[in-house]
Amino acid sequence: MRVVVALGGNALLRRGEPMTAEAQRANVRSAAPGLAAVATEHQLVLSHGNGPQVGLLALQAAAYTEVAPYPLDMLGAQSEGMIGYVLEQELGNVLPQETPLATILTMVEVDGDDPAFGDPTKFVGPVYTADEADRLRSDKGWTFKRDGDAWRRVVPSPEPHRIFEIRPIRWLLDQGVVVVCTGGGGIPTMFDRHAERRLVGVEAVIDKDLASGLLARQVDADLLVMVTDVDGVYVDWGTPAQRRLDRVTPAELRATSFPAGSMGPKVEAACRFVEATGGRAAIGSLADIHAIVAGTAGTQVAVPEP
Repeated sequence: MRVVVALGGNALLRRGEPMTAEAQRANVRSAAPGLAAVATEHQLVLSHGNGPQVGLLALQAAAYTEVAPYPLDMLGAQSEGMIGYVLEQELGNVLPQETPLATILTMVEVDGDDPAFGDPTKFVGPVYTADEADRLRSDKGWTFKRDGDAWRRVVPSPEPHRIFEIRPIRWLLDQGVVVVCTGGGGIPTMFDRHAERRLVGVEAVIDKDLASGLLARQVDADLLVMVTDVDGVYVDWGTPAQRRLDRVTPAELRATSFPAGSMGPKVEAACRFVEATGGRAAIGSLADIHAIVAGTAGTQVAVPEP
């Protein structure tokens, strides 16, 4: 199969961990054998989140006051290169030596009129206490929302419409390359309304699951897997009645609401992919990646069987 696996940013840097290069590499190293097992049996396309990494880069940029902070699209491009480099290296260390790997910086088109720009929802960066969030809100003008028991910065998350590098991505896949692309949802870009065919960056972060779903559709994937820090999709999460969904249809998923900042985009991306292609989507834990691909773990989303 041609399999798109979307790694969550927290799969690369777990909640509460120090945002060090060593911690990120250690997490990728632990993920590499499972991903390599998929790559030896199927054609693998990897995307990844970048929320913690972009948040760290934003803090580092803000600390250097000699110049204006770098915009989120440039920080997104930096994170694509950084994470892609570590993924390539650690995967290459466990895959057969002749396996070709490549990371593509990926621009994704968004609409400047997207209502997301008026309602930031995408979490980036580390967790903060209420007092720390209040101070940063005052000092930097950032927007914060509650994430569990803590607070995190939120930024606009517009819909992805087009992957500009889709042709070279497909060319590489046709040559048997393990491709890392659409990192962090892609670099948010749009056409300048005042100049013909001039692309500009956008101060936003695209949801990586929605962008990965678009990627999966455009590369004719058979399976879209979204890896997160839980073993599937739960209803009544956090209550005594919580239960995991094992095999569901898009219609059954759409009948339940899920948090917009976490599971909601994964569920929406899964539904869109299955509805558009008739293929299969799955959501689950990185530790179960091989079983998820085989269809025996996680939440499996597919059209109803006849």
